[in-house]
Amino acid sequence: MKYISVAIDGPSGAGKSTLAKDIAAHLNYLYVDTGAIYRTIGYYVLCRKIDPACEEAVTAILPQVDIKMSYGEDGLQHMYLNGQDVTREIRLPEVSYYASCVSAHPPVRAFLLEMQRQLARENHVIMDGRDIGTVVLPDAQVKIYLTASPEARAYRRWRELEQRGTPQPYGTVLADIQARDYNDTNRSVAPLRQAEDAVRLDTTEMNFQQSRDALLAIICEKVDA
Repeated sequence: MKYISVAIDGPSGAGKSTLAKDIAAHLNYLYVDTGAIYRTIGYYVLCRKIDPACEEAVTAILPQVDIKMSYGEDGLQHMYLNGQDVTREIRLPEVSYYASCVSAHPPVRAFLLEMQRQLARENHVIMDGRDIGTVVLPDAQVKIYLTASPEARAYRRWRELEQRGTPQPYGTVLADIQARDYNDTNRSVAPLRQAEDAVRLDTTEMNFQQSRDALLAIICEKVDA
């Protein structure tokens, strides 16, 4: 059986995870949030008080990391780190910096690459991240680069943090978004960029429903082509 892979890349806060999860449920595809996987490693590095920019130190602890994914009745992708559900903890604001740093290290990316590809070999998937269409699933049938202005993305993230009960000042959230953008686009390994054959979708002026409809239309057009 030929499985369909949908690769969605884009900067932090573009709404990739929320939109991809919704559409995956609609299409009955497996949703894979690769950002959550890197956040899980970042969270472990944070807990161990390791400098996330030190590749040698981060690489040394990888054999201690056991990552599992599962989907609960709530429809959420739950992340387990060495047997502990860390789904909530990996969304703490400070984990963003750690996730960005560790994702720049080649040994970390190699450690997780096969795990992600195996999921695509065995399921119809919608996978989102920073380098899905360029590195992880270069042969994906559908590639989309989802983006929005830094200000729009910061506002959405600010509202999300408020709703989760972990509020942050808007200025802090915007600064984090801009720092993450710089780190992701300037790292030496698998930097964030739009794949040559990806469709670009800018949702700065769109609400959730408009973004969802536009994304679903692109996917359906490509799959049915």
